[in-house]
Amino acid sequence: MHTTLETRPLGTTGMAITRVGFGAWAIGGGDWKFGWGPQDDDASISAIRRALELGINWIDTAAAYGFGHSETIVARALEGIAERPYVFTKCGLVSDGGDDGGTREDLTRDSIVRECEASLRRLRVETIDLYQIHWPTDRIEDIDEGWSAMLELQRAGKVRAIGVSNFNVAELERARAIAPVATLQPPYSLVKREIEDEILPYCGAHGIGVIVYAPMQSGLLTGAMTRERVAALPPSDWRTRNAEFAEPKLTRNLALVERLRRVGERHGRSPGEVAIAWTLRRPEVTGAIVGARSARQIEGTIGAAALHLSAGEIAEIEAA
Repeated sequence: MHTTLETRPLGTTGMAITRVGFGAWAIGGGDWKFGWGPQDDDASISAIRRALELGINWIDTAAAYGFGHSETIVARALEGIAERPYVFTKCGLVSDGGDDGGTREDLTRDSIVRECEASLRRLRVETIDLYQIHWPTDRIEDIDEGWSAMLELQRAGKVRAIGVSNFNVAELERARAIAPVATLQPPYSLVKREIEDEILPYCGAHGIGVIVYAPMQSGLLTGAMTRERVAALPPSDWRTRNAEFAEPKLTRNLALVERLRRVGERHGRSPGEVAIAWTLRRPEVTGAIVGARSARQIEGTIGAAALHLSAGEIAEIEAA
């Protein structure tokens, strides 16, 4: 789709993506273990369509998000859209069959093929633009069968490009021995910087496109999150079980938001936009996945796509 936003090549996929993409994790609903509480599907659709109006040209979802619900909502939002964005989705994380909506990793060939067919039906497409393994298993050798299945789907024309999510360097090496890895999707934020030492340099050296998730630490760095909001999160919101939203880390994280707010005020931008722009400062990072559940939320973060922080501002932020 045509966009006025800056784009960059995404690894070896042949796709050029905007610096910010629409993240569809939260819109999967609250009926699974890692849901974000109840969601309004109509508001989710409005959020996606507003993102496209603002120039975002890619959406990231996954079969695990609400066990297919997120993909279904993405398809509904794109119904009748002439200039369609790229749609990325994931496999390898399936229901564990329990009553609490839990998941388990499954990289067997048959499971991945079934997941792909189901995602194609839900998304109402013939080809998935980027198909990603959601999580590795505890056994690195499972990558052999899983990545071979991904290559099979690519050769069959079911998917355009193949990538991985949440892989470390050893796991990337294991996959690359079978077929090139076009992309990696890791977590990255001011709060979670583990990928800086080894993973980002590895991706840069091997031409692997990087799209980071949770650049605002799942809403914590938006500037809208307060102690009161944290306390009022519904039990079905996975963040109620996340250590970053509890003491002693909560106080530190909210103090970081105030530092982001001061920098943002100089640019007329929100703390969340500064947090996203900070992740985009790394040359290895192609784009950042930004979740939204309403049109207003995406309007409050889109400015990160064009926000360039100075070296002094980056140092000021990181001093926290």
